[in-house]
Amino acid sequence: MVDNNQKDAQTANGKSETAGATPAAGVSSPKVFRPEVVRRTADYASSRPEQAIGGYNEGKRLIVGRDIELNGAINACEKLVVEGRVEASISDCREIEISETGLFKGEAEIDVAEVSGTFEGALIARQLLIIRATGRVFGDIRYGSLEIERGGQLDGEVGVIQTAEEGGASAAPPSRTA
Repeated sequence: MVDNNQKDAQTANGKSETAGATPAAGVSSPKVFRPEVVRRTADYASSRPEQAIGGYNEGKRLIVGRDIELNGAINACEKLVVEGRVEASISDCREIEISETGLFKGEAEIDVAEVSGTFEGALIARQLLIIRATGRVFGDIRYGSLEIERGGQLDGEVGVIQTAEEGGASAAPPSRTA
């Protein structure tokens, strides 16, 4: 049996300072505190990083906030988020998102367009054009696929982009919507 003096003589690593003494059955050695490692969401194998609708990372993202106006040309961005007012032409961009407070005037040739605010001008959405319930799109519009929520508006010269497999032409003849 271990007497009280031997218990007091034990060190933090569970070894006794008395030679040959062993802890008695039922007496446990002190536990070592190991703090839990906090992991970010991206560190978990089962989680995936937030991705844009187009299915790519948002490494080059430009956000034009509320009450901000931007004029000019925008090149080589993954995603443009418009919450303010933008008058520009876009090239080499993959996605544009126009929030409810956003207004875009100009030309855009992109993969995916999601419009909750207003777009005015020439728009080519090679893969997908999404018009949310609060969205309004006016002008010369071409798209690969189209989704319009109830309340969304589309007005202008509108046409479907056809692939080489579907008909050989790059775009179907435009139709006028009202």
